[in-house]
Order: sequence, then structure tokens, then C-alpha cells
Amino acid sequence: MVKINAGGCSSFVKDAEYKAYVAKAMKAFDTLEKENGAGNDFLGWKHLPSQTPEELIAACEAVRDGWKAKGIDLVVVIGIGGSYLGARCAIEALSHSFAKQFAGKKDAPEVVFAGNNLSEEYVSELMDLVAQRNTACIVISKSGTTTEPAVAFRIVKEYIEKNYPDASDRIVAITDAKKGALKTLSTQEGYRTFVVPDNVGGRFSVLTPVGLLPIAVAGFDIRALLAGAAEEEKALAVKSEENPAVIYAAARNLLYSEYGKKVEILVTYNPKFQYLGEWWKQLYGESEGKDGKGIFPASVNNTADLHSMGQFIQEGERVLFETVVNIENSNRSVVIGTDPQNLDQLNYLAGQHVEHCSQMAQLGTRLAHIDGGVPQIEVSIERINEHNLGGLFYFFEFACGISAYTLGVNPFNQPGVEAYKKNMFALLGKPGFEALSAEIRKRLA
Repeated sequence: MVKINAGGCSSFVKDAEYKAYVAKAMKAFDTLEKENGAGNDFLGWKHLPSQTPEELIAACEAVRDGWKAKGIDLVVVIGIGGSYLGARCAIEALSHSFAKQFAGKKDAPEVVFAGNNLSEEYVSELMDLVAQRNTACIVISKSGTTTEPAVAFRIVKEYIEKNYPDASDRIVAITDAKKGALKTLSTQEGYRTFVVPDNVGGRFSVLTPVGLLPIAVAGFDIRALLAGAAEEEKALAVKSEENPAVIYAAARNLLYSEYGKKVEILVTYNPKFQYLGEWWKQLYGESEGKDGKGIFPASVNNTADLHSMGQFIQEGERVLFETVVNIENSNRSVVIGTDPQNLDQLNYLAGQHVEHCSQMAQLGTRLAHIDGGVPQIEVSIERINEHNLGGLFYFFEFACGISAYTLGVNPFNQPGVEAYKKNMFALLGKPGFEALSAEIRKRLA
């Protein structure tokens, strides 16, 4: 279960104001639960944890087992934005930090990601790796024509087709159920396909095949992931002022609307959670950043970033607040030893766990930042595992819906992301964009 503590905001806000924003968040909760708000045709994510069919879970596991039987040791996951960030977050959080450095046969293939950039060096170096490994591919795209993943898939697909007689068994597409270029290609080539639900937007898709299949192929327990999310789904469906999603939505909107806190920093203290910040930034930035409104989402991974961003957070312009993701217990145990010379002056820590040092650094930093004028919200899970990660995904998704409705925007559209695409298509010479191309080139002259 995800827990929340907004006590780090108490010295910054008035109690009556907080209660007023809780009331606003409760109304937004009703809108989300009754499914009568803006964007209500994109609420399919709400009951994914409890309603994901056994057949879908088994199908993901069948791909995993089939590729394992083939000895596949590298899976290239091609997608951008919500089509890869959730899976990457989960895989990096659950993986051994140095899995790539261990020699010998691994229990699951290495999962790498492509189609999230247009770097020629990245793609070339990816193909260096692909050429050395036994490779399969998961391509994720609703349409199949989004430029970044489409470019990567064309290159990876060509290699697989030239080098493996069973190419169609090594490519799985996650795409539209009925239409689109990728669906058409999959039907022609006989690829196995999974469906991106029409009523689930990309940034809310981590608990669909978009996230479940790559996570399963990487060797992690998607049943536990869904079980944790289902537990959180049940807990957050209870209308209450103590509902963690209501508290989070109320606190962040109060700080934004009444106190000028325009920037929210998601703070983690475990390097395994670096991509939690990346996933969270898309979820909240794309859901709330519209109509001239929205909290700017940023992230840091401490204690490393205390030595780079710490000065600004402590004493820079007071436009920010922090949401700290606290992990209560470590999955591993390392105790600091005694050194007879004590040249590093650390013998006072002898016998302590490294995690104890991390917790004290976290507590000390939170207090320092509060004293420096930075309100704090704490979100806690018991430890990093599939169950708790599923709950954390669902918590942030559900709270995002409440928060955006509290702010007064549609959480589920993203009209602004199309602007750059039109310009890019025109500059690349895509058919149908000739007039815009001429206009842009005049402006850039």
C-alpha cells in the first residue's frame, strides 16, 4: 500500500486553505469516479489491475517462455513516451544494478530500448549490439507511423529478416486492434500482436501489454505487479479526506494556486528509481500542462543530485516544492565495518547499515529544505518489488486524474504534442506537407 504524509507542507499553508483544497479534490474525485469529466473516453486504465484477463497475462508469459526456449538473450523494445517509459522504469527498478556486468548465461534476456530518439550514433551502436546477440523485438505503436519508433523498427526489422529464418516469431507488435500501418504489417507478416486499448492513453498504459509484455520478457512477475495495482485500485476507490490520492492532489494544487509553487521535484534516494522520475514527468507534464496552466515536473536522484542541484533547491528562487518517494526497507544488507586507523573518520558509523545512512541523509535533507522554504510531500512504499511498484504506478495515475480535474484541465488529451511533428514532417519532406515546408524554410532563412 502506498502511504502519504503531507506534514512537510503544514508550516507553509493555512489549515483552512488546505481544507478548502481537500474539498476541491473530493469534487474532482467524484468526477473521476463517476466518469463524467473531460476526456472520460480515456478512463480504461482505471480498472486494468482488477480486470486484466488471465488470457492476456498468459499470452505475455508465453512470449517470454517461447523466446527463452529459442535462447534469445537480447530484446529490443521500440517505442517512445508512454510506449516505453513505464516498462523501462519497472525493469530498471527491479533489475540488479550490475546485471550487464555479470558474465555467463542469464535467466532472462537483456532488454534495451530504441525508437525514443533520432540519434544516428545511438541507432548504429544499437545495431553493433544486435549483431553480437540472439535478438528479438517488441515494437509498440498505435499507428505504426510515429517517426522515431518507425525509423528504429525499419532498421531492426530489416536486420532480423536478413539474419533469422524465423523472423516473424522474433517480432511482436503492440498496436491498434483493427487499423494502422503496424497492424497491417503484422497481419501480412504473421507477427504476434497485442492490443493497445482505445480507451487508454499512452502515459497511462504501463499496466496494459505496453508495459506488461516487456516487463514479463525481462523476467519479472507481472502477476504480482497487477496484484499490487489492484490492491491500490481498491484502496483509492474509497471516497475519504484521508485517501492518499486526494491528499496529494489537494496539497500540490494548493501550493501551486495559492503560494506560487510552479515547480514540483520528484525526489528519489535509490538510483533504481531514476526512471520513475522520467515516467512521472511525462504522466503529470502531459496531463496537466495545458490551457496556460500546470505545475512543471522535474526530478532528482539523491544523494547524488544534492551535489549538483542541492544548492538551488536549498537557496534558489522559492518557486518549487518536493515530493519525496521514500522506500522504507532495502532488499539487500551491507554493514559498514571498523577501520583501526580511522583515517576516513567513519568509525562512528561502524556497525550501521548503508541504508541507515541513506535514511538519515533523506531526513536531514528534508528538514534542511523545509527550513529553506521548500514544502515537502512524502510518498512511501515498503520496499522495491513488483507488488509495491504496481501500487505506486496506480497511485500516481489515479492521483493525476484527481489533480488535473482539480486544476480544471482535461487530464487525458495532449493537443500540444502535435505542433513539433508538423514542422518536422515538413522539414523532412513528408508528402502532403509541401506548403508548410516552404513557409518554414522562409522563416528559418
